[in-house]
Amino acid sequence: MCMRKLTIIILLVACSFSSHAQNTIRKIATEIKDGIASFYHDKFEGRKTANGEIFNNNKYTAASNTLKLGTYVKVTNTNNGEICYVKINDRMAANNRRLIDLASIAAKKLNFHKNGLAKVKVEVVSDEEGRNGILTQLQNTSPNNNTL
Repeated sequence: MCMRKLTIIILLVACSFSSHAQNTIRKIATEIKDGIASFYHDKFEGRKTANGEIFNNNKYTAASNTLKLGTYVKVTNTNNGEICYVKINDRMAANNRRLIDLASIAAKKLNFHKNGLAKVKVEVVSDEEGRNGILTQLQNTSPNNNTL
């Protein structure tokens, strides 16, 4: 009888973890938003962000009023298909209606730095995908950037 109860408990715990993992995957997969992206003005360089980091336009970071701080996102410029991974580390002004405000390095990667604004798709990704995406981007830019 005791072995049977143990087996049932193990199955219940395993199902619980499986259900949690599936809900997390569903949540990540459904967090996709379309909107307008802009990029930070140079005047913010060296200032503290909402999570306490010092802002640097050469790091793959961004500000959002709708996404949790620390979230990794994949941003796609819908006009040209260019993509960029960034980490949300700041908030925008409360009255800002844009979806995301990117560091200059990300706006350049998305090829809209000269235009100032771009239509984008913002997709929440796992921490692992976000970190790997940023590391890949760093390999294709200056080796002195350290943006995780």
